[in-house]
Amino acid sequence: MLTLDMDQLSTQEIQQYLQYAIAPRPICFASTIDLEGNVNLSPFSFFNLFSMNPPICIFSPSRRVRDNTTKHTLENIKVVPECVINIVNYNMVQQMSLSSCDYPKGTNEFTKAGFTELASEFVKPPRVAEAPIQLECIVQEVITLGENAGAGNLVLALIKKIHIKEEVLDGNKHIDQTKLDLVARLGGDWYARITEANLFKVEKPNTKLGIGFDQLPVAIIASNLLTNNEKAQLANFDILPESNLQQISSLTEATIVKIKLALANQETAVAWEIIRTSI
Repeated sequence: MLTLDMDQLSTQEIQQYLQYAIAPRPICFASTIDLEGNVNLSPFSFFNLFSMNPPICIFSPSRRVRDNTTKHTLENIKVVPECVINIVNYNMVQQMSLSSCDYPKGTNEFTKAGFTELASEFVKPPRVAEAPIQLECIVQEVITLGENAGAGNLVLALIKKIHIKEEVLDGNKHIDQTKLDLVARLGGDWYARITEANLFKVEKPNTKLGIGFDQLPVAIIASNLLTNNEKAQLANFDILPESNLQQISSLTEATIVKIKLALANQETAVAWEIIRTSI
């Protein structure tokens, strides 16, 4: 295993390793405005949701690694503490990438990247009309993490309004994860596309306790045909199996195949019933 001491690496080397390792990352496509009314639009992948009450996102316009300069986004929110976080989907990813070019201050990236400005209802910066979801935010605080190249600036953005396109909603007016076609940032030039084909669910009821690996049948623990992920699905079940099930020392390969199929279909109760009836 390669082990690296961060104190012995350059900022460029740290960036190379960490941006590949800590991924995929959601993209904050932030629109801001300065005191003269100049609009800026720029993407940031140091971004996530950090609080529900109050609803707060945090993103970080880090100092540029190559020359230690700051982003126009950061300069804008220091004078006009407002922004819109526009969620990026696959249909706009190439335009989003174009907007990340280091255009001179005062350049409108909406125009450069071919996006449409949509007036916000609560804040001054405009929304990206093409974005499936737009979050109007008030900047509560900017936390500077350092003055060296690569240092982050944490922008605490309080969400005041959320706008959601009808085409990504289900019949209950909830966001349908399969319809968003989100993209996420990886290392280097790599991105990830979140399509229905690569989405999956992991059952984890918040109000129940999984029985744990220590309660699994001996045959399940010992099986080389079941992955640890599959064993964890069984261990996440909240009903303690009968004590005699824990003593099962062997299961046929055909039984294991049936268990694997049930788990692949997210049918944990069915998988446990297969185990029970194998006695």
